[in-house]
Amino acid sequence: MITIVQRVGRARVSVDDQVVGAIDRGLLLLVGVERGDTEADAETTAKKVAAMRLFPSDRPMDRSITDIRGGCLVVSQFTLAADLRHGNRPDFTAAADPAVAAPLYERVAGALAAAGLEVATGRFGASMQVELVNDGPVTVVLTVRSGKVVARSRAQA
Repeated sequence: MITIVQRVGRARVSVDDQVVGAIDRGLLLLVGVERGDTEADAETTAKKVAAMRLFPSDRPMDRSITDIRGGCLVVSQFTLAADLRHGNRPDFTAAADPAVAAPLYERVAGALAAAGLEVATGRFGASMQVELVNDGPVTVVLTVRSGKVVARSRAQA
C-alpha cells in the first residue's frame, strides 16, 4: 500500500462539481492499493498516519494529526501503482482489483476515524477533482508491505 501524505491548510475533493469531502488543517492522504495488500497494511497505514509528527510546535515537525486535532481527507488513487519502466504509457497491473482495493481504502479511513480523527473521503472509482493548500510544503511517501512500514529504497523490490 502506497500513501502520499500531504500536510494541508485545507483540502477538498469534488465529484461532478459537488464537494464530497473537505477538511481544514490536517492531512490529505492519497491511498494506492496494490495487489497483495491486506487488512494489516491498511491498519498499519492508519496507525502510522495518526502518529506521524508532521506539524510544528517546538520543532518544525513535532506534533501529530492527533495532537493538533486536525482532519484527514482520504482519497483513493490507484495511479500510485503505476509502472513506467517500459515505454511511456503507465502500466497499472500492480494495482489491486477494485473489489479488493475499495474495502482496504475504506479500512484506512475507518481506522483513522476509530482513532478519534475527523475523516472525510473521496468517492472510490469516481473521477475526482482534488484541491489543496499544501502547508510547508510537506509531502511524504508511506509504503506498507506485509503489515510493516518499508523504507523507500526497498519499496520497489
